[in-house]
Amino acid sequence: MIKRIRSWWKRKDDPNKVKITSDNIPQHIAIIMDGNGRWAKRRGLPRVVGHQNGMKAVKRATIAADELGIKYLTLYAFSTENWKRPKDEVDFLMRLPQEFLKIELDELIAKNVQIRMMGDKNGLPKHTLEAMEEAVKRTSYNDGLVLNFALNYGGRNEITDCMSMIGREIEAGTLRSEDINSQWIEDHLLSAGLPDPDLLIRTSGEMRVSNFMLWQLAYSELWFTDIYWPEFNKNHLHDAVAEYQRRTRRYGGLS
Repeated sequence: MIKRIRSWWKRKDDPNKVKITSDNIPQHIAIIMDGNGRWAKRRGLPRVVGHQNGMKAVKRATIAADELGIKYLTLYAFSTENWKRPKDEVDFLMRLPQEFLKIELDELIAKNVQIRMMGDKNGLPKHTLEAMEEAVKRTSYNDGLVLNFALNYGGRNEITDCMSMIGREIEAGTLRSEDINSQWIEDHLLSAGLPDPDLLIRTSGEMRVSNFMLWQLAYSELWFTDIYWPEFNKNHLHDAVAEYQRRTRRYGGLS
């Protein structure tokens, strides 16, 4: 049974910080940002207020990840299943990337952050896609932290599209079945060029991956917290990384 893990291993000189060693920092962290609506509901506020405050948590997490020396941060911003939500909420969520980048893009550029996006672009409103593409273009030469937004993303769709690509290439005679291996598939996923996440974080107390990076999470360490996403801060990220460092990754073998 997977248990919720909370790390309370604090440094003696600062009770708000956990002990993290610099020689075992996860290269890639993926986060399922969950709990915006419930955070707002508990305060008697509209769900959209939770999403607005979730943007502040995105900034905090990005800064904290950069300070730790994490190379890649992938955030599950909007899933292919999220279209089932009320239209007003979906419309608001589709405006958030534009709003966030309008406020934060210049600072992200100054911090040498490179923005990427993975997901189905065809299903996105024009204003959302244009905002993301501008951010990707303006940060393309940065070589610091890669901030990767999973937007209109679904793991099953990603794998299905990859299999469809295999079928088309075999039919066209440009691919032989014996040439298909794990590396070929990884090179044709939406995350191509990124290492698999070392650590998956999910907020809000839910303990499932929700169709997120199903291929890539095969050997990722999982860390769950009851904290709602708008509450997530630097200390929570440090808790997750400290717990990651206390684990032994065996990849099916022996330590």
